[in-house]
Amino acid sequence: MKSQSTPQFSVFAPVYNEEGNLTNLHREIKAIMDTMGSWELILINDGSQDGSLTEMQTVIKDNPADKIIVVDLKRNYGQAIAMDAGFRQAQGEYVISLDADLQNDPADIPGLFQKLKDDNLDVIAGWRKKRKDPVWMLVITKTARLLRGIFIGDGVKDSGCTLRIYKKYYIEDLELWGEMHRYIMALLRWRGAKIGQKEVNHRARTVGVSKYNWKKSIKGLVDLFYVWFWRKYSNRPLHVFGAAGLMLIFLGVLSSLRTIYLYLMGSSLSDSAWVLVTIFLWTMGLQFFFFGIIIDLLIRIHYNTSKVENRYTIGAIYRS
Repeated sequence: MKSQSTPQFSVFAPVYNEEGNLTNLHREIKAIMDTMGSWELILINDGSQDGSLTEMQTVIKDNPADKIIVVDLKRNYGQAIAMDAGFRQAQGEYVISLDADLQNDPADIPGLFQKLKDDNLDVIAGWRKKRKDPVWMLVITKTARLLRGIFIGDGVKDSGCTLRIYKKYYIEDLELWGEMHRYIMALLRWRGAKIGQKEVNHRARTVGVSKYNWKKSIKGLVDLFYVWFWRKYSNRPLHVFGAAGLMLIFLGVLSSLRTIYLYLMGSSLSDSAWVLVTIFLWTMGLQFFFFGIIIDLLIRIHYNTSKVENRYTIGAIYRS
């Protein structure tokens, strides 16, 4: 009879249309984790439309001695939400994430964990130095790395590699959405986590198709600017909006003086654009300033709110 105690390791993988990979995924993970200590496997079914859920249920049925949990989300929310669900479900002292497509190699887990311990790290990230991806994907990856270096400076060579090990303490209250899973390292570094990285194996996909496309690249770029803004101005958004508002108000004052001067000089203001410019600058300036105050208050409310509304719905949870 298996132990119900808290495992040392929680291994989880987001799953979306990965039928044909999941039995082998469990087999490879089990072969490695049985040598490392107590463990649990968490599979997050992100609204798969193939036979992935059935295969996961079969894995549970065929391996009653292993602690396996399948979280079935109501619909396809995306990888960030699936990872969020995995983080919240994990019970282990160390949380290990990896993709379900078998491109991440579970055999790299012991080496990553050893480096985590040797270097006294809080998080260790895999680096797919020799990637088995199409050329177009590699070009997008290098461009994204350049932009990340400019805007957020996370110092991670491969933000798209899901194979990572986290100390649970640092990921317990993360909130992920959109394409935010690509910026987990930046979020954790800003929280004070000590982060390392290590080269890992990357295997070619043999079953199924990649879920990455140009639309996700655009969403990731939008989230990049969001992360940059949040990091720079989340404590006092009034500093950026208030400054912009005051600048517009200052220009409005100058425009007002110009308008008054023209009026005193006898010019007809009915045909002058200066009146419209003055009204526009004052209106926008005041809006920006008060907008900054409102956002500042909303963020304070956010920080003082103890419970965040769920952003996804779990249909069912299956356990071995």
